[in-house]
Amino acid sequence: MTTIQGRTGEWEIVIGLEVHAQAVSEAKLFSGASTAFGAAPNSQVSLVDAAMPGMLPVINRKCVEQAVRTGLGLKAKINRRSIFDRKNYFYPDLPFGYQISQYQHPIVGEGEVVLDMPDGSTKTVGIERLHLEQDAGKSLHDQDPKRTFVDLNRAGVALMEIVSKPDMRSADEAAAYLSKLRAILRYLGTCDGNMEQGSMRADVNVSVRKPGDPLGTRCEIKNINSVRFARQAIDYEAARQVEILEDGGSIDQETRLFDSDKGETRPMRSKEEAHDYRYFPDPDLLPLELDPDWIAEIEASLPELPDAKKARYVAEMGVPAETAATLVADKPLADYFERVAEGRKDAKTAANWVVNELVARLSKAGQDIETAPVSAADLGGLLDLVDDGTISGRIAKDVFDAMIETGKPAAVLVEEKGLKQISDTGEIEGIIDGLIADNPAQVAQVKESPKVAGWFVGQVMKATKGQANPQVVNQILAKKLGL
Repeated sequence: MTTIQGRTGEWEIVIGLEVHAQAVSEAKLFSGASTAFGAAPNSQVSLVDAAMPGMLPVINRKCVEQAVRTGLGLKAKINRRSIFDRKNYFYPDLPFGYQISQYQHPIVGEGEVVLDMPDGSTKTVGIERLHLEQDAGKSLHDQDPKRTFVDLNRAGVALMEIVSKPDMRSADEAAAYLSKLRAILRYLGTCDGNMEQGSMRADVNVSVRKPGDPLGTRCEIKNINSVRFARQAIDYEAARQVEILEDGGSIDQETRLFDSDKGETRPMRSKEEAHDYRYFPDPDLLPLELDPDWIAEIEASLPELPDAKKARYVAEMGVPAETAATLVADKPLADYFERVAEGRKDAKTAANWVVNELVARLSKAGQDIETAPVSAADLGGLLDLVDDGTISGRIAKDVFDAMIETGKPAAVLVEEKGLKQISDTGEIEGIIDGLIADNPAQVAQVKESPKVAGWFVGQVMKATKGQANPQVVNQILAKKLGL
């Protein structure tokens, strides 16, 4: 159990997330208007989205399919019958004065997400439900000093609201949950997971309590649009609540916003309860009834998801669990690794190169796997040169840097730079004989401490500019020094 330390002892953080994921669809949930990102304000608004009199909503089958697909990917119960409700509230960017959503009868019921934690452990977070709803428009407060403008391009866009159970106990767990959920959605192709563009965002519910006590009063932090900000907001909010409680105060249930510039949360409004929204079934929409054969058809089309892929990497390819978790967290990275490993006997080495060498260099350069300057085929070619003894593992890293810089294949660079590994026993033996003759003190020390042999290896590698075959060097040294 993760706790934070206050003046009066330990406190437990309790976290639940409501993630709004925009369903991948070319049209909105109840209209044919486009959902493309970046269009001019109010250029993608149908008469339905603008709440013109007499307009009736018509359900978009693709959005329903994406919700079912997501539910199946979360190992959740798919409800064959669900109901759309009107959620009543008034805001300038909500033309209807209500939002079409789902409440008591959502399309998807309970499921789960398994988190891969940095220490190698796993944690299961329960999913309470997934329901479909319309997005609202966007109020623009920075266009005019005296007026607020409204852009309705997002109004009516299909959102899948994925509600977790309050199972998380730290900012690290919440960050891992967001990252894993985003990965699952991307594997499924149901949401692009782009938090910067708003197609995935989270409302974070935070409360604190003494370990073993009942749940405390929660505050909701709205519209968090990055994993990093979620982590910062949780840490700040938990510390704020602990300080209030330890000073003898009480927590007001409210909705708060996170100021990323100041790294703090601030009040937005008092937190509404479900009855405040006066939910009732939308009279314009019949209950949604799903054909079980259609659900089975969608399930049969699901791809291999991160957990299954990780298990396969570990069991069939010998990849360490922690490395496998890193690979499957990003589908393009997993795809790249599989192309590198294909047809090669040592998938573990391929995984280590992708994670420890390639990803590290990409991160330093601010690039991602989709813009990697070295193709999977070329990285595989480099590993083949190491495997067949043409170059050493140490030289391979220098060659890899040159591949990134020049875009040339490894074989071409090795030839151009004369980097082929020296495996000629006669040449290596001559160098070792010279070292033994010139360094009798070290030879004597080897008999007392075999580790000194490493000094001789280093000297041979130095003399050959790192091109001597280490295996051949060690074999000859063992023979010459009587090890």
